[in-house]
Amino acid sequence: MATLTSQLESVNVMLGHIGESPINTLSGILPISATTALAVLNEVSKEIQSEGWHFNSEKNVALSPDTDNNSITVPTDAVQVDADDKSVDIVQRGSVLFNRTDNTDTFTESIKVNLVRLLDWDSLPEEARRYISLRASRVFQGRTVGSRELEALIARDEYQARSRLEESDYGNSDRTIFDNFDAATRIGINRNYDI
Repeated sequence: MATLTSQLESVNVMLGHIGESPINTLSGILPISATTALAVLNEVSKEIQSEGWHFNSEKNVALSPDTDNNSITVPTDAVQVDADDKSVDIVQRGSVLFNRTDNTDTFTESIKVNLVRLLDWDSLPEEARRYISLRASRVFQGRTVGSRELEALIARDEYQARSRLEESDYGNSDRTIFDNFDAATRIGINRNYDI
């Protein structure tokens, strides 16, 4: 039975790419190289997830104003937030939502938003784990060793992993060409025939 790649396995892949010995645990006092590898892995994970994928996106999430000051606090794991209703222009400012349409951070009712969440490692699909591991390996190797030859070898695997992640993400999201506004307009789906 196949198991998902653990964070420990990813760190060991990163260490292996620079010729370091694997470690047995991520707890306790770690060698400097392992601590650096784990930090890079977390940094790259946040970077990749911030792009917004089907696996870490949620639509129509209702956020309600706080009873104390009527502000809406953004969930701590949200890396992107956008109003579902396009007539409202909201942005995240600090930890609260700001209504740019009315120039206020005070809300009188709940608002539905689309969120991109930063998931912990154990919640990621395998394709994302693989891509994040390889991208982190390339970044880590570049920061510690700086070998162009190693970078090229890792980059090849990284690009293949990115392709598999995109293929999996697109397949799971059931998108079509008509989900893209530009493509739909070019082929005439949204054409105005009253002109």
